[in-house]
Amino acid sequence: MGKIAMTTPIVEMDGDEMTRILWKLIKEHLLTPYIDLRTEYYDLGLKHRDETDDQVTVDSANAALKYGVAVKCATITPNAERVTEYGLKKMYKSPNGTIRAILDGTVFRTPVMVKGIEPCVKNWETPITLARHAYGDVYKNTEIRVPGAGTAELVFTAEDGTQTREVIQKFTGPGIIQGIHNTDRSITSFAKACFQYALDEKKDLWFGTKDTISKTYDRRFREIFEAAFQGEYKEKFEQAGLTYFYTLIDDAVARVMKSRGGFIWACKNYDGDVMSDMVSSAFGSLAMMTSVLVSPTGAYEYEAAHGTVQRHYYKYLKGEPTSTNPVATIFAWSGALRKRGELDGSQELQDFADRLEKATLGTIESGKMTKDLALITTLDDVTTLNTEEFILEIQKNLEG
Repeated sequence: MGKIAMTTPIVEMDGDEMTRILWKLIKEHLLTPYIDLRTEYYDLGLKHRDETDDQVTVDSANAALKYGVAVKCATITPNAERVTEYGLKKMYKSPNGTIRAILDGTVFRTPVMVKGIEPCVKNWETPITLARHAYGDVYKNTEIRVPGAGTAELVFTAEDGTQTREVIQKFTGPGIIQGIHNTDRSITSFAKACFQYALDEKKDLWFGTKDTISKTYDRRFREIFEAAFQGEYKEKFEQAGLTYFYTLIDDAVARVMKSRGGFIWACKNYDGDVMSDMVSSAFGSLAMMTSVLVSPTGAYEYEAAHGTVQRHYYKYLKGEPTSTNPVATIFAWSGALRKRGELDGSQELQDFADRLEKATLGTIESGKMTKDLALITTLDDVTTLNTEEFILEIQKNLEG
């Protein structure tokens, strides 16, 4: 049989460390033998980002807007240690933050549930989807190291030159300052994306901030969500038998732990970053979570919702075998291929994405899995495989 044809490229954003190795193996064994894969390739590996002064990240995001579908490998957000390790020109901001700012979208993350991997929270019966605002907050922050005594002020200068000023702190010695922001436009896009996704998925929507403490910043999120709900979505939710529920973020966390799952939990950017890792880990593994960034313009960027697996990469460089779980990265590719097929009217591409996911989960359910899953599975007589062995078993299922 011939390979499945593609009419429009997918934007391919390569990444760092162990996930870059997974990326190559997945393409080699699970994609290119079956698809005439068309991609517009961008190398977001840290060295290349440094060589281009991070312009490659901006270019990849603009390409995603152009072609409508992108798939991204995990990348390094460098700290001071990484700057030294890689000899970087500077400490670059999160590439995910850069891409999300350009796409101005919402990230939806859902755990992959599979037989034999039971949630740590025993009452969770169905997946909890995290809807994470993908713009602003600490990911677009400005920071100052305060050298000594002085006064820090928050200043807004309007276009007509008038100023609004608030004292942040009168320092008597060294300290630190952080400035964050958001826009009504982006928050509105976030709210509408969450309400629409809830309707599409037929799931209740929860949202939480800390507006009792952050009486302007967090309060604005609550106001915009409520305005969008009352103005456009309340009747639709009632007709669909769905609920929109607002509460404080700490109350939301408590309620989530006692829930049965099956809803969408909307979070501000940082809250969503932290809580998505908590939810994915509690459902089984950080490597078992799908993630898609949905832009208001209709662009989609699929990625693995975890890091570059640094520890495994160092073992790989020493020639030692690793048992790194590639499921989230496989599902990033399958999600992108399915969406490309939907947009281009290619049922073949959509069907292949379905088969790839079925083959992946079937491999685990047959008792063949990576070490992280073998340590927590309820299945008996499992076989622990290294990374490439696991991918080759998926390939056998795919062809079977």
